[in-house]
Amino acid sequence: MANERAAGLRFADLHVGMAFRSPGRTITDADLVSFAGLTGDYSELHTSDVYAKNSQFGRRVAHGMLGLAYAHGLMWARTGELRETAIAFLGIGDWRFVGPIFVGDTIFVNYTIGELRDSKSNPSQAIATFDVEVVNQDDKVVQRGRKALLVSKVPLAAVAASRTSAPPARG
Repeated sequence: MANERAAGLRFADLHVGMAFRSPGRTITDADLVSFAGLTGDYSELHTSDVYAKNSQFGRRVAHGMLGLAYAHGLMWARTGELRETAIAFLGIGDWRFVGPIFVGDTIFVNYTIGELRDSKSNPSQAIATFDVEVVNQDDKVVQRGRKALLVSKVPLAAVAASRTSAPPARG
């Protein structure tokens, strides 16, 4: 797995085949209830123990999009690996929900740089495409797909500014 500086990796550090693993995140009942409230998806498979117990899964299942959203947060935002280079998330490709995520499961994200190419519109930028697998505590794949990220080849002014900005005055 990648060794990272405290501040994160720079573009020159990145290469195709570079692999990462996120920290874990345990899915809770509060996560399901909160996500249902946020999205309006109160499907009984996510919110009713009685319904879910009699489903093919035998218990409540986390929303697929909850898993995807948490996986995204577990990757770059939580690890800080690409803080020095990440500009913007560009999209998701060929995403599949291949297994259930249950309350009590701990998910991790395994991701590898599958492609790294220069931006066609800006020579100081590149596009990194990651092959992504979301796995549970048993290392069973529950989601998979590809994510693309716009990255900078040069130091980001925003990163430098956030290191030097003074804390707000208390008053």
